[in-house]
Amino acid sequence: KKYSVQFARETGEISAPFYFHQHRDHPSSQTWQVVRADFDKMLLDHAVECGASVVEGVRVTGLLRDGDGPVRGVSVKTGDGEMREVRATITIDATGRDALSLGKLGWRVRDPQLDKVAVWSYWRGAVRDPGLDAGATTVAYVPEKGWFWFIPLADDVTSVGLVGEASYLFRDGLKDPAAILERELPSNTWVQSHLAPAQRFGESWVTGEYSYRSRHAALDGLLLVGDAFAFLDPVFSSGVFLALKSGELAADAVDAALKAGDVSAARFTGYADTLCSGIEAMRKLVYAFYDPQFHFGRIAKEFPHLRGRLTDCLIGDLFTDFDPLWAAVG
Repeated sequence: KKYSVQFARETGEISAPFYFHQHRDHPSSQTWQVVRADFDKMLLDHAVECGASVVEGVRVTGLLRDGDGPVRGVSVKTGDGEMREVRATITIDATGRDALSLGKLGWRVRDPQLDKVAVWSYWRGAVRDPGLDAGATTVAYVPEKGWFWFIPLADDVTSVGLVGEASYLFRDGLKDPAAILERELPSNTWVQSHLAPAQRFGESWVTGEYSYRSRHAALDGLLLVGDAFAFLDPVFSSGVFLALKSGELAADAVDAALKAGDVSAARFTGYADTLCSGIEAMRKLVYAFYDPQFHFGRIAKEFPHLRGRLTDCLIGDLFTDFDPLWAAVG
């Protein structure tokens, strides 16, 4: 169970946890640390129970269009190598960070201010904080505008990752993600102490090209959702929220479009405006996080009336009025 987010300085000092229920006490104030594959499977199974037709073991290879005309569906390759066409009135691209449409249409726009790389792995036997803090996400700072995530999971497993500039993480020619993690653990004494009795297991991973967004949210007959539209630096865990919320917004927009018999790109302007406003609000806070002069503790202490807005950010709620917070951050 996850009740809060907390921050650890390089020297190990930990912030007061930002408890979600202190700001907005409702059923979602207590959330969960989940294994993403398990969560995705739950969503898929539920979709089937609700009547969705699901086809597994195929790969989408492209969009079906006549020249510059509307999208009419997708081409797919089955597990036995057969190429097929799947046609639809409206196609929703939910291909995640693979972002099929962005590649096919040349719509990907990267954020040069958030050109980060992440390396991560899993440990068993890490120290858990007591009580409500046992499942807290901890963001732990490292030098050169970097940070660890420390996420407790079920079965005594902890996900630990490190995000930073490529020039910092890959310095001295070191490329192996496991070796990079081991080298960097001493750079934050809180993380080092919590992993001291633990054992790393399985593979270690690396990914880059972190932050991007699409030039457009829609094309005639096509709508982009979740990471297929945009992905932000994950420091505030906004990705899953954004994926689910954009799915809800897209469902309403597509339902209205189908009823109106109009699936043109212009029909989805409202969807795009709402989605972009939330993404850009969160982007401002991510920029602030990487500013060496910015500290959550200072903001919470100097502007206690804004602690709730800070908590909204940490929950990943993109659709909140953050203007008072930006004014305080300066």
